[in-house]
Amino acid sequence: MARHTGPILLDTNVILECWRAGAWRALAGGYRLETVEACEAETQTGFQRRRPEQQIDAALLRASFSAIHAVTQAERAQAVVREPQIAFLDEGEQALWAHALTRADGWLLCGPDKASLRVGIRLGFRERLVSLERLLVDVGHSAKGLRAPYTRTWLDRTLAEIALQEGGTP
Repeated sequence: MARHTGPILLDTNVILECWRAGAWRALAGGYRLETVEACEAETQTGFQRRRPEQQIDAALLRASFSAIHAVTQAERAQAVVREPQIAFLDEGEQALWAHALTRADGWLLCGPDKASLRVGIRLGFRERLVSLERLLVDVGHSAKGLRAPYTRTWLDRTLAEIALQEGGTP
């Protein structure tokens, strides 16, 4: 599959994992990365419990994104009306989906949360859900050392399971 050239929307967990795996520079250098303010803020919480090499430099992180979007309460409400399960996602994931639903371009969303993946399937965006491993491999970076939920195999299996549960085809 050809490398995606449109925007990549990242959730907090992907940012943390990419940073932990030492792959942030490769990801940021290979794609137009975007997120929402809530996800950016979540990357800075809990830093006291992280080892020094896993602490995220807020200024470097912010500079790596082509955009960090503000999401209004109206956008969140419209998203929940469109798919009520969005209301049960974590704040960052709620905001990320609310933002994604305002877009008309060819975005992909990278985030391993099962509830968020279920929302993506329910909304008809299964093909836009991508693993961190795929993104890294497509820019020529080794994806070794990623935790299971960030791999292609895990994502493919999980999406198939969710699709079956939702009454679709795997």
